[in-house]
Amino acid sequence: MEFFDTHSHYNDEAYDEDRKEIIEQIHKEGITKTVVIGYNIEKSKKAIEIANDNEFIYAAIGIHPSDIGKTEQEILLQIEKIKEILYNKKVVAIGEIGLDYHWEKENIELQKFAFTEQIKLANKLRLPIVIHSRDAIMDTIEILKGKEVPKYSGILHCCVLNKDLIQTGIDAGLYISFAGPITFKNTKNTELINIVPEDRLLIETDCPYLSPEPNRGKRNDSKNIKYTAQKIAEIRGKTTEDIAQITYRNAEQVYNIKNKKNL
Repeated sequence: MEFFDTHSHYNDEAYDEDRKEIIEQIHKEGITKTVVIGYNIEKSKKAIEIANDNEFIYAAIGIHPSDIGKTEQEILLQIEKIKEILYNKKVVAIGEIGLDYHWEKENIELQKFAFTEQIKLANKLRLPIVIHSRDAIMDTIEILKGKEVPKYSGILHCCVLNKDLIQTGIDAGLYISFAGPITFKNTKNTELINIVPEDRLLIETDCPYLSPEPNRGKRNDSKNIKYTAQKIAEIRGKTTEDIAQITYRNAEQVYNIKNKKNL
């Protein structure tokens, strides 16, 4: 059984001591494709570096809402730096980008500006986007229904179980990706996973964060993606292998890497 982890952070400091070993392990365990997601300039460069060193790994580059500049001018300069590094065959998306009001609520308009400007960049490059939305459902919906919508699809990463957000994403032509939190015992509304069309469904780990049950609280890695797949299979009346195959095919489609070879 093969899995495609659509959202990982092997560019994170959590792997500085054993990054090479973990990457070798996940491939041996059936994770035959993953995308390492950037979230600022430094980590976007690191994502490309890791992708260049590992044939089965790809990169997304962008500025996370928690890493944007303090003015519109600073944000535009950040985007210019992203432009300088994006011309690499392993770059498959712009992300992660979006809105996060959990940690920062004083710069909401700047977050919206950074989000929409990076959507424009992705549209110009004909690349999908990877969307982060935390405690910002209504504004995310507003942007996805607005003028600067993603033209080349994208992913609602670690999508919260909110019917309006999921449906808006589907209507906007996006793919919906679920991670470890859907396995948590206190998670509600898991039945909403059923509203996602089969050809828009994705899975991810967001590692090193969000380890699923039964490894909640520990450092996450792509080997744990099987638990998320198992949960979705249980909810949708499928087998884990069914979900692995469906989400693998969808991930290749959204990232446009269907014809690229594995190791």
